[in-house]
Amino acid sequence: MACNCSNKVEEVRELVDLSLIDPIIEKYGKVKGATITILQGVQEEYGYIPSESLTYIAQKTGMKEAKLYGVATFYTQFRMNPVGKNLILLCQGTACHVNGASTIEKAICEELGITEGETTPDKIFTFTNVACLGCCSLAPVMMINGETYAKLTPEKTVEVLRNLRKEAQSEMEGK
Repeated sequence: MACNCSNKVEEVRELVDLSLIDPIIEKYGKVKGATITILQGVQEEYGYIPSESLTYIAQKTGMKEAKLYGVATFYTQFRMNPVGKNLILLCQGTACHVNGASTIEKAICEELGITEGETTPDKIFTFTNVACLGCCSLAPVMMINGETYAKLTPEKTVEVLRNLRKEAQSEMEGK
């Protein structure tokens, strides 16, 4: 069976305009120790770090592609895959764990039809667990796009998700 990987990469490359990160590379490409800053800029531009951007950055700056990949995959702040409009971070720290984070996770997964690490087919939600959000007195807690939702119950969680879905669908219809 022949590999079709190169065909798939070409399809993706047509979707990602790498010239959008030229200003980032021009500004930081020659700055020693700016690898994280460059990757943060790439992620800010696309919402994630497209794998082909690593090759592009390496070619433009002389950095090793393996080093870029290593940094991008080591730090949890970086995403190598596109995420939904609403990024759900569910705290799994001790306080959240003992106060029912597992029931909140179950409610999220059932309501959205995805599991941890996945994005809904409509690209409205991406769900991921995190070690701690630092809001222990408010446990259990989730953060969605920087907004904290505290003292969650499964019912409250489903209500938040449904409201965000309605909001996102209204925006899509309005375009």
